[in-house]
Amino acid sequence: MSTPTWAQLGYLLAAVAFILALKGLSSPKTARRGNLLGAAGAVLACVIVFFANDLHNIVPILIAVAVGTVIGVLGAYRVQMTQMPQLVALFNGVGGGAAAIVALVELHEITERSAATPLFTLIATAFTVVVGSVSFAGSVITFLKLQELMTTRPVIFPGYPVAYGLAMLAVLGFSVWLVLAPSMLLGIPLAVFGLALGVLLVLPVGGADVPIVISLLNAFTGLTVAASGYVLENTLLLVAGTLVGSAGTLLTRLMAKAMGRSLANTLFGALRGGSTLGGGTASDRPVRSASPTDVAIMLGYADRVIIVPGYGLAVAQAQHTLRQLVDELTSRGTKVDYAIHPVAGRMPGHMNVLLAEAQVPYEQLKEMSEINSDFDTADVALVVGANDVVNPAAETTPGAPIYGMPILHADHARQVVFMKRSMRPGFAGIENELLYEPQTTLLFGDAKETMGKLLAEVKEL
Repeated sequence: MSTPTWAQLGYLLAAVAFILALKGLSSPKTARRGNLLGAAGAVLACVIVFFANDLHNIVPILIAVAVGTVIGVLGAYRVQMTQMPQLVALFNGVGGGAAAIVALVELHEITERSAATPLFTLIATAFTVVVGSVSFAGSVITFLKLQELMTTRPVIFPGYPVAYGLAMLAVLGFSVWLVLAPSMLLGIPLAVFGLALGVLLVLPVGGADVPIVISLLNAFTGLTVAASGYVLENTLLLVAGTLVGSAGTLLTRLMAKAMGRSLANTLFGALRGGSTLGGGTASDRPVRSASPTDVAIMLGYADRVIIVPGYGLAVAQAQHTLRQLVDELTSRGTKVDYAIHPVAGRMPGHMNVLLAEAQVPYEQLKEMSEINSDFDTADVALVVGANDVVNPAAETTPGAPIYGMPILHADHARQVVFMKRSMRPGFAGIENELLYEPQTTLLFGDAKETMGKLLAEVKEL
């Protein structure tokens, strides 16, 4: 059945909205508008489906839409900023899983039809089942790791390379078999082996590689949506999936570059012993600590301060207090900027979103390549909840999980103030040598509570 002209024009408008949404999401300043444009395009596309096609099972469809709407609204209001990476992982997994289910339904339709099915359609169907299943299972494991429902460290067991290899061979074998002889009896085990491959892909990932994997799985989901668009002969799905897949692929490459490691090492490093194996525990070496009063004096008389935010800032929900502190320092004539590392937090852009929530001026958010040279002239580098992204081990310790990762050069500042709850290592599981440098002062305590004390002390200067 051909699509009406008005529906095609509507799909075109939705596609334009998706493209403009991606453009808007490329900058924190326009991200909110981009997000709204993308949501509007998605709503338009869904509405068109109801009026442009002769749909069956309307009641179950409407029930599903209502349930999804309730879950989405509750999630938007209740999920904390620290849980945003987990939410992204779940949403991404649901998209991949949905695409795989649609492909299986279409496979059932193919086996019921007597007419021959084009070869490329069968290839796209098998691809969607496999990659959608991998994306779903991998995203679920990523969620469990980020939510700490399972260990965040790499999980490798005896015989892992053999299991990985067998799962890969099974997926390839069943995919070829399915293309040559379409059957649901082949589609189901193909999906099962795809799920197993997704689990095996993400289990060995830990620490610093998690943001890369989130981005990679997002690209996988986009590719499955594009392939399902071809199978269903839906141009909008093809366009939307291609946009997500290409954007996710580019972001994955950028993230891998920012981490200083190859994508192949992230995906297959575990086959030779693991890609992100951290083994650090807190050292008993002495460190220099100070009170909020001492740190307030450092900040109050500094001409140049650079803030390095990290996941600990998000956990403590201290971004609003931090902004008040920066406003107070700025009013005293101090130049203050935020140094944003590409993988700070638990997903790409985590710190940008967190600080935007506190309405931090976009002009103060500086990317690593832009701000790194400024640390040499900074009086104080205030590290709030970050760890691995300022760890000199990335440059000085071959064999460290983060070795080769570009870092923020907080150690080049005249004084470094490290706000930490404890001496516990960062997400990569290794000790930070910056903590023991002579110019480093530690300010222990919950970031929000300590930041409040620091703000009060600065105001009294």
